[in-house]
Amino acid sequence: MEDGNERSDAMRILLLEDDRETRDYLMRGLKELGHQVVAESEGKAALSRTLAEAFDILVLDRMVPGLDGLTVLKLAREAGCRSPAIILSAMAGIEDRVAGLEGGADDYLIKPFAFAELAARLGALARRPPSGDRTDAQTVLRVGDIEMDLVRRTVKRDGRSIELQPREFSLLEYLLRNADRLVTRTMLLDRVWNFGFDPKTNIVETHMSRLRTKLNEGGAENVIRTIRGSGYMIAGRARPQP
Repeated sequence: MEDGNERSDAMRILLLEDDRETRDYLMRGLKELGHQVVAESEGKAALSRTLAEAFDILVLDRMVPGLDGLTVLKLAREAGCRSPAIILSAMAGIEDRVAGLEGGADDYLIKPFAFAELAARLGALARRPPSGDRTDAQTVLRVGDIEMDLVRRTVKRDGRSIELQPREFSLLEYLLRNADRLVTRTMLLDRVWNFGFDPKTNIVETHMSRLRTKLNEGGAENVIRTIRGSGYMIAGRARPQP
């Protein structure tokens, strides 16, 4: 384990990378940008760090000894870690990228890459407001029989608790905040996945299908409409609750 220099205004970044030359290069560049870096070369150690300490961003190489980076991220997400995460990998296939994003990553950067690109993507993630940092007074959203508590991070439908993965929660939140409005695929990629581009995958459709399945369990009415060729809409005005 290695620690970068600490600054009070720096982001605290966990870096998982088993190649020493690459690890040192990334650490040096991140430190030059003013960030504090905690670097690990093995997945198990990185997971322990992630669960025991607070990090602003996780940068995880996918192929490392022991637990691979994607498994580390999945286990961290299951344990409640919501830190933004970037997967680094030479696995460049569409199915590999989809697996990374569906495994909880906010971004997927293919090796080899320019450090400037990594820095730009870190900056984009850092500019996203934390899930608990709201610009309005809403703490609960209600649309029909769906209730979302933004503080407790819980969802209920007609009193039934629904367990959602972090990305599913963000997806439903965006739909609720835009109730009665058409939400396009491009809007979802930008606001829920923070993509400024189309990754050419069915990631939106896959998550929407899973979200619908959970919301409609027990024969409940489907509340998310597909507007063919346009996007999605959830009917009913979202009402803020104190």
